Amino acid sequence: MGLFDRFRRKPRPGVLRTASNQDTSHLEKWAASRQGVEAYVEPKTTVTETTVVLVAHDGEWTRRRVASPDAARSFARKLGMPIYDAGIVGYPKRMRDYSARKKAAGDL
Repeated sequence: MGLFDRFRRKPRPGVLRTASNQDTSHLEKWAASRQGVEAYVEPKTTVTETTVVLVAHDGEWTRRRVASPDAARSFARKLGMPIYDAGIVGYPKRMRDYSARKKAAGDL
């Protein structure tokens, strides 16, 4: 470690960003403003921490980091939404359709 490494503004390469209160707050606000929201937990990888994808009834979706799969389950239970393991069940077709519509419209 160099003398001035602690004063760097950017995180060092290879250091994963963990979930924050901002992530949880975003998820809560997003879910509250949409109908039929379901949660899909994505496992930790070498590039990202554990994430949760929220998918609304129309396929609109958002993704944020969570502390752990247990934290994701607790979050979904608190908001009364179903939660699935994306690695086992995959993603809903409406999510893929939504992304395809956005891409065709030039929004993605």
